[in-house]
Amino acid sequence: MELGDGGFRARGSQVAEAHRLEYELVTDAALVTELLVVTAEDARGRRRLELRRHASGDWIANGKPVPAAAGALDCDLALSPLTNYMPAARLGARPADHVMAWVSVPDLGVMRSEQRYEPIDERRVRYVGLDHDFTAELELDDDGLVLRYPGLAERA
Repeated sequence: MELGDGGFRARGSQVAEAHRLEYELVTDAALVTELLVVTAEDARGRRRLELRRHASGDWIANGKPVPAAAGALDCDLALSPLTNYMPAARLGARPADHVMAWVSVPDLGVMRSEQRYEPIDERRVRYVGLDHDFTAELELDDDGLVLRYPGLAERA
C-alpha cells in the first residue's frame, strides 16, 4: 500500500469460503478512483474486471460504459473496507452523500450505489447505505484507513 501526495495505491486479496479475489486500486492526488482491477476465482471459474473512471466522470468496465455509475467519484468493492478509505478521507465536518461504482463479489458486476458518510469524531465515521438498509460505524487509523468495520473486517 502506498499513500502520498500523488494519491493512493493498494494491492491485496480477499479470501472467503467460496471465493478468492486479487485486486489493485489506484486513485489520483484528490483520492478519486482512477482504476480498480479485480480477479475473482470461485467454483464457476475465473473472472477479471478492469474498472476505469475517466476525468469526465464516466466509468468503463472491461471496455464497456457503465452509465448507472456516471458521476461517481469512487468505486466500492463489496466486502472490502479498503474502498471506504477514499470518501472517509475526503470527509469534512459535515455528512456527505456519494454515488459509488459498486462492485459485487464474486460475480464482479458494477452497479450504482448511493451512500452517506457522517463524521463522528477524528477516528470514527458512520457509513449509511442510502439505497439499502445498512449502517456501520467505521473506526479509522491516523491516515483514515479503516481499522475496524463491525461485522466485516478488522485490521491485524
